[in-house]
Amino acid sequence: MLIATEKEIERAEHPVDVVEQLAATNDWSFDREDDDEICISVSGAWTEYHVAFTWLPHLETLHVSCAFDLKAPERRRREVMALVNAINEQMWIGHFDFWPQENVAMHRHGLILSGGAQPSAPQCAALLDNALSSCERYYQAFQFVLWAGKSAKEALEAANFETKGEA
Repeated sequence: MLIATEKEIERAEHPVDVVEQLAATNDWSFDREDDDEICISVSGAWTEYHVAFTWLPHLETLHVSCAFDLKAPERRRREVMALVNAINEQMWIGHFDFWPQENVAMHRHGLILSGGAQPSAPQCAALLDNALSSCERYYQAFQFVLWAGKSAKEALEAANFETKGEA
C-alpha cells in the first residue's frame, strides 16, 4: 500500500443498505443473500439485466456490475473481445467485460468511499443508471457481431449512429 490508512472504518450505514432502500422504493425485484451484496433484476428495452452491487471493504468501494446473457459461439468470441476493447476506448465511466465461460457481457464500475464516506441514494441511482444506459446503448452492437456477422468496427458504428428528429 502506498499510503497508510486505518484498517476498518465504522460506517453509519452499510453501503449496500442504501442500494436496498433504493430498490425497495422503486419496487425493483432484488435478492440479498449476503450483507455485502444485493442483486437486482431490471428489464431493459432489449433484454433482462442482472445488476449486482457489491461492497468491497478492503477497497472501500461499492462495485456495480450490470450483466446480460451473451451466447457467443467460439468462432465469434475474438470479434466480441475486439468489440469490448473498442467500446471501452469510448467509455468515460466504467468499462465492459466479456466472460466467455459464463457467456456473459457486463458493464462494471466502482464508487470509492474511502475514509468512511457514505453513498447517497442519488449516487447509487446514478451508478445504476450509467450501467443500464451503457448496456442498452451497446447491446445491439454485441448482437450485430454475434448474429449478423458484423465486425466490431461495423457494429460499433451502427451502435453510435444517432438519428435527429422524428419521422
